[in-house]
Parts: sequence; structure tokens; C-alpha cells
Amino acid sequence: MPDNTKNLQASWHNRSASAKQKALTAIEELKLKKEEINFNNVHLKSGVSKHFLYKDEEVRSMIEAARKDEEARRISWHSKYDKTSRSKDVVIETKDKYIAKLEAENKLLRKELNQLRAMIYEKK
Repeated sequence: MPDNTKNLQASWHNRSASAKQKALTAIEELKLKKEEINFNNVHLKSGVSKHFLYKDEEVRSMIEAARKDEEARRISWHSKYDKTSRSKDVVIETKDKYIAKLEAENKLLRKELNQLRAMIYEKK
């Protein structure tokens, strides 16, 4: 009986290497398109099983590292956005104070205008 295990092992190794290459290519494509990198998206993009993605240490570490990078970028963006939101609140508060000041000045000027009109009316 011939020993076919060598051929099977070579085939398994080739399939594994091919799957790894597909997964790595999919990760790079997702990075270039700035899409979310996670196991499901890599699975859908590459056609490689999720089991393989979780089992292969190199692919798994690349996906997890990419997810951490995305999370760091997201946190950075949110902190920047929150600072902008706080500064907007300060600007709004300042404008509200300025509007209140202008309304008070407008009220005073209307009162003076009415007094001057009354004086003109009395002279006639």
C-alpha cells in the first residue's frame, strides 16, 4: 500500500498558505478602503473560513492589531470632536450674552426714541 500522507500534507500546507495569503490580502484591501477590519469582514472579503482566521496566529494577530488601531483612531477622533463641542458651547454662551446685551441696548434706544418723538410732538 503506497504512503499518500506526504502528498496530503503538501496539499494541506499549500491550501493553508493560500488561505493565509488571501486573508492577508483582504486585510490590506480593507485597510486601503478604510473599512472596518474584523474577523467577519476578512472572512467575507477573502472567502477564508472564520475558523482558519482565528486558528492562524499571524492572521489573528494582524486582525486584532488592526482593530486596536481603528479603535485608537476612533477614540482620537471622538476626543477631538468632544473638544470642538465644548468650544462650540463656549461660543454659543458668549453669543447669548452678546445678544442679551444688544437686546437691552435696543430696548434703551427704543425708549429714548419714543421720548424724542414725544418731545417733537409736544412742540407742534
